[in-house]
Amino acid sequence: MAFHATVLTLYPDMFPGPLGHSLAGRGLEKDLWSLEARQIRDHATDKHRSVDDTPAGGGAGMVLRADVLSKAIDACSEDAEERPRLLMSPRGRPFTQKRAQELARGPGAIIVCGRFEGIDQRVIDSRQLEEVSVGDYILSGGEMAALTMLDAIVRLIPGVMGNMESADTESFENGLLEHPHYTRPTVFEDMAIPDVLTSGNHKKIAEWRLEQSERLTCQRRPDLWDAYLDQES
Repeated sequence: MAFHATVLTLYPDMFPGPLGHSLAGRGLEKDLWSLEARQIRDHATDKHRSVDDTPAGGGAGMVLRADVLSKAIDACSEDAEERPRLLMSPRGRPFTQKRAQELARGPGAIIVCGRFEGIDQRVIDSRQLEEVSVGDYILSGGEMAALTMLDAIVRLIPGVMGNMESADTESFENGLLEHPHYTRPTVFEDMAIPDVLTSGNHKKIAEWRLEQSERLTCQRRPDLWDAYLDQES
């Protein structure tokens, strides 16, 4: 079964957006994965098609209603039970390359895009939503986060990326940040490509790339560096 993403959103026109281009877009054209964006508002029951209300206990903003959103989730296709239910949320567990790999090997996902101050907690609990964060910052809604997450997942689906060896050497695949890259011209503004990369010695090239990855990771991501050292010990 190909990876199938169902996105529940108040702005379905935002999809596929950038996912309709480049690698992800070609994957869509080849039916290597599929995407449907569903309007949460279609499950509202009043004449104004209301989806939100004021927060219980008071406070600023509005909250997505439990009755409306639960109906939107329940209306997903029959295979919905086989797919994880993901809620894009700044308080969720950080999305990682490992999680992207796990999802890419599965049947797909149901992705809920929150808006306003958030969604009623009872939906999260009753529909067993897995809260996922793409970073320690706040977006206007879950749509941009969902697009980012899907791009990370889809490129790992077999056939989407032409050369899977490229994925094997990218940042986070081995616990390290990726090494620097160079190409023609050999000299650019008095800066030359490191000699080792033009030496033809593949063993030395591999050693140089590992050294560069380790140096960058140690400097920029001490959290990853510590985890890498633990893994190597």
